[in-house]
Amino acid sequence: MNSKNTVGNQALKLCECAIMIALAIVLDLISKGISSFFPNPWVNGGGITLSMVPLVFIAYRHGNKWGLLTAFVFSGIQILTGWYAPPAGTALSFVLCVLLDYVLAFTVLGLSNFFASFFKNKVFGYAFGAFVVCMLRFVCSFLSGAILWGEYITWGFTSVWLYSFVYNISYMLPNAILTAIIIYALCMVFDPKTLKRNVKSTEAAN
Repeated sequence: MNSKNTVGNQALKLCECAIMIALAIVLDLISKGISSFFPNPWVNGGGITLSMVPLVFIAYRHGNKWGLLTAFVFSGIQILTGWYAPPAGTALSFVLCVLLDYVLAFTVLGLSNFFASFFKNKVFGYAFGAFVVCMLRFVCSFLSGAILWGEYITWGFTSVWLYSFVYNISYMLPNAILTAIIIYALCMVFDPKTLKRNVKSTEAAN
């Protein structure tokens, strides 16, 4: 009986992770579709997106292992659907591109539960964890931009490191803030572990 319950729980977690991956893909496509109607300052990639919210939320729901697995799978999908080869045609540049632009950049989102666990105030911890992992993604993009994509420097900069910092922080900081706010709002209403309404939010509403 216990083994059946364990298998059922694992299957349920897999289904929920798959749903969150699908939701992240849809949100990514929606954000790209909306941005196509406006002037895009990030001509070398990047933009405002809500796609990180489901990946962060599933890490809170099922913990670090499932969060990392879900974010890792999403990184693989991003490689398959949006791969751009770096200008330097060396094996090292390809490996760094895969790691910094995709695998590490998205897999770190699965660590949100780890950073949230340091806070007694769970809802604040959830928001903090969301912000931190988004900024870790920024670090990956910053390093990639400076190391691999320097020849595409724009905006009048002469230093690739300064350009990569300014370019990537200009969209990743808003993404981090937006993701943290949405996660905070969601977790104020629903406990991600149980998906039940939080007692405090219910009492506040009454």
